[in-house]
Amino acid sequence: MEPQPAPAPEAAQSPRSWLPVVLMAIYWSYQLVCRAMGLDMFVLWMSRTVVAALVYLTFFGWWLFSRRIRRGDRWFGLATAAIAGTLVAAVSDSALNAIVGGLPFVLTAWTLWLIAARRASPRAWRIGFASFIFLTWAPLALLRFEGMTGDQHEVVHWRWEPTAEERFFAEHEAAGVASPAPRSAAGEEPMETIPGDWTEFRGPQRDGVVHGVEIETDWKKHPPTQRWRRRVGPAWSSVCIVGGRLFTQEQRGERETVACYDAETGDEIWVHGDQTRFEEAVSGSGPRATPTFSGGRLYTSGATGRINCLDAATGRVAWSRDLVAETGAALPAFGFWGLSNSPLMVDGLVVAYQWTDGSSQLRALDAETGEPVWQIDVGKNNYSSPQLATLGGERQIILVGEQGLIAVEPAAGSVLWKGPEALKAMMAMVQPHPIADSELIVPADAGLMRLAVERHGDVWNVENRWSAPSRALRPAYNDFVVHNDTIYGFDEGVFGCIDLATGKRRWKRGRYGHGQVLLLADQELLLVTSETGAVILLAADPAACRELGRFQAIEGKTWNHPVVAHGRLYVRNAEEMACFALTRDR
Repeated sequence: MEPQPAPAPEAAQSPRSWLPVVLMAIYWSYQLVCRAMGLDMFVLWMSRTVVAALVYLTFFGWWLFSRRIRRGDRWFGLATAAIAGTLVAAVSDSALNAIVGGLPFVLTAWTLWLIAARRASPRAWRIGFASFIFLTWAPLALLRFEGMTGDQHEVVHWRWEPTAEERFFAEHEAAGVASPAPRSAAGEEPMETIPGDWTEFRGPQRDGVVHGVEIETDWKKHPPTQRWRRRVGPAWSSVCIVGGRLFTQEQRGERETVACYDAETGDEIWVHGDQTRFEEAVSGSGPRATPTFSGGRLYTSGATGRINCLDAATGRVAWSRDLVAETGAALPAFGFWGLSNSPLMVDGLVVAYQWTDGSSQLRALDAETGEPVWQIDVGKNNYSSPQLATLGGERQIILVGEQGLIAVEPAAGSVLWKGPEALKAMMAMVQPHPIADSELIVPADAGLMRLAVERHGDVWNVENRWSAPSRALRPAYNDFVVHNDTIYGFDEGVFGCIDLATGKRRWKRGRYGHGQVLLLADQELLLVTSETGAVILLAADPAACRELGRFQAIEGKTWNHPVVAHGRLYVRNAEEMACFALTRDR
């Protein structure tokens, strides 16, 4: 009997690759298309998450149970991907972002290798596969993730590039001037407001409306003139302007600060700091709320809920309350964007949000002493600031939050009325906007709703003036303005307007990203800041989007609200702040 030849080595695996190709085509096509679909912010995030999860589960399920792939190679592939991901996560700036951001690219490389190496020997296939996966994932360890844009694009930089905060400190050090600390009140007169000051978030009425200012509108002949520009610590706070001074909040290393600047020169006057730091993956670090000026004092709210009362002239602390520290409460570990609510002054009370274990509370504190007066539980996710309004002839505090729309009597904190169930929101971020003695516009169902509020004796009646919530303008976290019979604002990342009477769209055109808007009512102008730091001047025209001028004011992601006071435009973001003269008497 002749000897039989030795069996040939086992042939390289040849799995059908059509399924992973289809899966990755679905994933990348949806990532490209979904942002152009104009989806609501939360729907966009959820849909991207669900599509990604389904693609990943199907891919790994196919790989693990495919009979056309040798069992050893199945486990080798999974182990290689897991080891590579773990190593990259261990040395990355953000382990979560490295894994979540890298997985789509790794699976795409995995698919391409299946196609390219169909006829490779088992040994060559494994060596090539491991190399392909490691080389795809490794570059993510060189990146620093700095949050997301409004359209949910990741913001990344090389890790060796200095952060904006590091550049801020380097500029300070190069100037050789230390930030001035609060000083003694001896000889200092209490600060007072003058006409044209901007005393709180979105202006004296919190409606984003500017009165008493006439600016140049021909920006080709008379462009806005930069008066000063400087780096600042990260924060999403806006500014307030009082008596020639500018107040804002910043994160400076491990200190959350309130900073006072000369509004005409940008020079620091004093800086108060608290030893705390807040940061999260989506929006970045720093406080979110805007200081409020009243009676010579500055009232501020930090990202973790510390309420400060400072002498505006000197920065000296009159009183301070940190309810998280006082109660031993723990801030949420996930899905918490920081307390973003700017304090409201009402009849000797400072009304602000503070966190207790498990939920946030709307609290009224005595403005002189900081002692608690009343409190209301309002749920976990509340990013809109309290709003003072007079409805049905009675002054009341309006707030929009997780539990819906609530009206509170200022003195005792008793609830006067609540809005419809449709107004309950998981992430309320937009200000309610009173438009008459008995009406207001409020965020609802990822859009807007016009409500009529009437009082009959002790009974309050709340009705919707539109047939349903209008989704023709979905402001997300971008506040809107009302002029005559039109509402102007951002429909997600595109600027537009709707009819006040019907809630129907009039136009939608300006692609400025997730920016902010002011109304210069005396001249019927809209001043828009884009998400990338540009300033755009629009006519408040319900018939069409008429752009009158634009210029690049600052660089970087710009979500902060702009301010116009005394003919000056003040813009800031998490990197820099600048002042521009808008009037001819410069």
